[in-house]
Amino acid sequence: MSQSPTILIVPGLRDHVEEHWQTILERKLPKACSVAPLEHDKLSCAARVEALQQTIAKIEGPVIIVAHSAGVMITVHWAQKYQRPVQGAVLAAPADLETPLPAGYPALDTLRDNGWLPIPRSRLPFPSIVAASTNDPLSTYERASQYASDWGSELVDAGAVGHINPASGFGAWPLAEELIRRLG
Repeated sequence: MSQSPTILIVPGLRDHVEEHWQTILERKLPKACSVAPLEHDKLSCAARVEALQQTIAKIEGPVIIVAHSAGVMITVHWAQKYQRPVQGAVLAAPADLETPLPAGYPALDTLRDNGWLPIPRSRLPFPSIVAASTNDPLSTYERASQYASDWGSELVDAGAVGHINPASGFGAWPLAEELIRRLG
């Protein structure tokens, strides 16, 4: 009998938001955990990659990563550096950090200075699904499609769902569970 995977939540730069679908998903699923918020170096890509590594290193057995926004970029940076087997990854609403972001988000210079750029474009060493919105303010659908192609990911059109976050009207996001099942 095979062991069921642990679902590892990788949040974006806003970390844990109570009404976010990732937080709701973590509470709902029996084998789920999350990368803890950083106390220092919150904009450091390297610090976030190391936080992901510290969390995943504690998990025994299969893992499915569920990342959102900048969490997707944390995951692809992590995959460039570490070799731990991963059963699969749901990469939701990847933030295009190479294009100027809307007001209220870090500037490109800040992201570049903190190690986020360039975004890794190598094929991921595990199965993955990029779920992209057709009207995401943080990435065009075309850009998300290019990421999916570069990473060897299946692309799922999530519809006109904004950034798939509370500001876009999302608390629970049932599609996330469906995509996890596809990787399971």
